[in-house]
Amino acid sequence: MDTQTAIMEATYRALCEHGYADLTIDTINAEFEKSKSLLYYHYDDKDEILLNLLGYLLDQFTVEEAVDLDDDPDIQLRTFVEWLLPWTIDDNERELQIALLELRSQALSDEAYSEQFTRADALLKGTIVDLIEEGIEEEIFRAVNADRAAEHVLSTINGAMVRRHTAEDESAVRTTRKGLEEYIESYLIPDDN
Repeated sequence: MDTQTAIMEATYRALCEHGYADLTIDTINAEFEKSKSLLYYHYDDKDEILLNLLGYLLDQFTVEEAVDLDDDPDIQLRTFVEWLLPWTIDDNERELQIALLELRSQALSDEAYSEQFTRADALLKGTIVDLIEEGIEEEIFRAVNADRAAEHVLSTINGAMVRRHTAEDESAVRTTRKGLEEYIESYLIPDDN
């Protein structure tokens, strides 16, 4: 494993365990099998490492990670919604989602974080647009504005994730998921299906 990948994996583990506020170069180094001086050789501070981690995670994303491309676009869309907003999450997923929310909050005052989360949202929204457009092309979905529909789906998911972790409201996730299912059925699926 190359040094950059090792740093990213160590940072990911440390971030999930400690969250943004308690993450330090020392907590990253505790997960890193090489010297702390090597971390400082590549990065000036934790935010530079975290910004690189966000870019690394985005670069690793593929739609095949989330859906089976052999499924029809309706199933792929529903599977992607499940991947982004699962009905339940384990402790590791919870820690990761909370850490990502903490990082997203940095985007309020830090342009570099804002750029990374803008890129992340564009990637996720673009994936949803592609799934909807493929469904329209295959006449599985109605001819709707795919961009607007994708924006609705992603914003709804993001809102439910925030509520899941800031209000500890699991019912919001269940209600949102049911609402998204109804949205797909009523807005995207033609009446004759």
